[in-house]
Amino acid sequence: MTSTGLLAAFAKWSAQGRPLALASVFETAGSTYSKAGEQMLINSDGHFHGMLSGGCLEGDLAARAKEVIESGLAQSVVYDLGMDDEELWGLGVGCDGLMKIFLQPLNAATAYEPFATMARALSGDSEQIAATVIESDAEDLPPGAAMVTVEGALAFSDLPTAFSQDCDSLIGEMLQLRQSGTRSVSTAAGQVTLLFSLLQPPPAILVLGAGLDAEPVVRIACELGWRVTLQDHRPAYCESGNFSTVERLVCVPVDDIGGTFDLDRYSAAIVMSHHLASDRSYLAQLAQTSIPYIGLLGPVDRRRRLVDDLGELANSLEARLHGPAGINIGGRGPAAIALSIVAEIQQQMAYKPGRRIPAP
Repeated sequence: MTSTGLLAAFAKWSAQGRPLALASVFETAGSTYSKAGEQMLINSDGHFHGMLSGGCLEGDLAARAKEVIESGLAQSVVYDLGMDDEELWGLGVGCDGLMKIFLQPLNAATAYEPFATMARALSGDSEQIAATVIESDAEDLPPGAAMVTVEGALAFSDLPTAFSQDCDSLIGEMLQLRQSGTRSVSTAAGQVTLLFSLLQPPPAILVLGAGLDAEPVVRIACELGWRVTLQDHRPAYCESGNFSTVERLVCVPVDDIGGTFDLDRYSAAIVMSHHLASDRSYLAQLAQTSIPYIGLLGPVDRRRRLVDDLGELANSLEARLHGPAGINIGGRGPAAIALSIVAEIQQQMAYKPGRRIPAP
């Protein structure tokens, strides 16, 4: 699940001045719907955005969030579904995992920190880190105190300066590992447990070609919360298609995409203009980028012809070019092809290092 919906809910509720609670998973064991670092926002009416358990525990979390909002005090909750969950919850959820969740208040008086800065980080293009105190014996390090990086630099902290500096190496370590998790830190005042949350902005996807078959690609990608940029050099295509959910729709000449977009910010590009000369130009420009996934529509022979036309430029595309784009799922038609392409991009992002990580 990406943070797109979470950010939209936060923007709406914070603009209304609503008090909120941020629920963060900080430890799991066994089979669980979410892992450490996953987040959910809950407002004072019990409405929430995000999902940590597949719907099993959200009602109880909403009730606990109300306590946190009213008291202004953070709290931790443990759900052990390895016990007789049907007797405990009356749900019979059939899970056997353990999940620990940290709830902390957010309100206008504190400018909705630390989540306001987390939202800035999640709106960027590179992975960042938020470190939140979960448990503490130190008076100057209360639960809920946090520090957050944006664009590789510390952007918010209500932790003591010296302690923040001590956490720099841990932040760098978690960025290198590209994962969330807890770490215990010893201080002169006592033991502190921190949740290091990897803040992963929604992937940015570039779709080159706004034909009818681009519509299901855009629709599925946006449903996943991806940020989609759509480009076509033909005004009629841009104006007639149903592309209301894209982040950006641009009609510029094919040869101008390198000067129009910061191409290296994209996690994937899909070349689907169905025009040989246009696709050749797209590939020539994409070959000079670091985009880890480049999908090309059309049969194998067409891909070979285009690659041959590119000459030495094609060498940098060899490990990244997928043509025909998509996983073979046996489907036909625009919707099935779109599903196969989006599935292949998801697979590539999940199992290959594709997102740029800023230096700690």
